[in-house]
Amino acid sequence: MNDKTDNERFERGHALLNQIHGSTGKNVLEGISELSPDLSKFITEYAFGDIYCREALGLRERQIATIASLITLGGAETELKVHMKAGLNVGLTKEEIIEIILQMSLYAGFPRAIHAIEIAKEVFDELNK
Repeated sequence: MNDKTDNERFERGHALLNQIHGSTGKNVLEGISELSPDLSKFITEYAFGDIYCREALGLRERQIATIASLITLGGAETELKVHMKAGLNVGLTKEEIIEIILQMSLYAGFPRAIHAIEIAKEVFDELNK
């Protein structure tokens, strides 16, 4: 791709990242950039500039899919916490996040669901402070 197209992807991705994640996303990418500026750029351009901005799904639906996926993966607690907050930022309710966890208990098992509920509790407690 040319520099103009790459820059447009980056700017589009950066704006969407800020909309979804606020300062949390910026902080995560700055931390990544310290060791790998390319990884930070790829996340911004590809994940947010190419995928998240597609019109077939809204941001709520994308966060539902992301939260569900992170629950089933396990070992992605930091990302799950970030995306639960993002889900709330784009209009999910606490009750909907709990329902996502309950739904995933069928496919990922109770240990993953219990862990996800613990993470949700942390997120909800942080936001209620």
